[in-house]
Amino acid sequence: MTAHATDFTWFAERHPVLGEAYCLTYVQGIGADELLRRFDAAPGGEVTGLEAVVAAWETFDDGEDGTDDEDLFEDDEDDEADDEDDDEVAEGPSDDDDDENADRLFVAVTELDGWALAVEPYGYLGSLWDILPRLADGTRAVSHFRNVNAVDAFNWWEGPTCRLHFEPLFPDQRHGTDADADGMQDLLTACGFRLDDKNTELNTESAFALAERLTDVRIGAGRLETATFRIGYAPRP
Repeated sequence: MTAHATDFTWFAERHPVLGEAYCLTYVQGIGADELLRRFDAAPGGEVTGLEAVVAAWETFDDGEDGTDDEDLFEDDEDDEADDEDDDEVAEGPSDDDDDENADRLFVAVTELDGWALAVEPYGYLGSLWDILPRLADGTRAVSHFRNVNAVDAFNWWEGPTCRLHFEPLFPDQRHGTDADADGMQDLLTACGFRLDDKNTELNTESAFALAERLTDVRIGAGRLETATFRIGYAPRP
């Protein structure tokens, strides 16, 4: 792979919501349903294309999601009705129960080139160190993340081991077993990172390039618009 940051300027231009804040997580050798299971996500519906993913997230974020989230909480509503009918022997559901049901994050997963790819608009689950070992269990996981405050992170895990972690804004400050491996600086430079104090342009796009080089998964604009995404609702940590 010869991916470079300039190959990914389309991402923020075509998907400005994701350009502001996103998390992408690649996990090798598993399917979409398995990755949702590793996120502990309740399954939702399916959509086609990244624009549809963003649209589904926007309606979910507004509390109006039509992608089977009613089914997600159906059992809880039934339980509440049962509790009301039987309030002589049990107290009704607390506000904490309702909060727990509602406090979920949107995840959309597709399958590309032998990897499951999770997209989280304004999400962050795939960047968390207490979740990444579970996602990478028995395999490899690569993720990159950015929020609206330009806080960012890149992660490469093999099972329980972090091989590489750094903030794309500060690629000279790296951690992990491969952080200072032979060729790492050359690899980062080839992706578009500047290993000095002036890495303020294309740092997010450089993270895309590095992910492609590590996974061999190409995520061009056209390809993502024809991909089928399985939606899930993961508990907020």
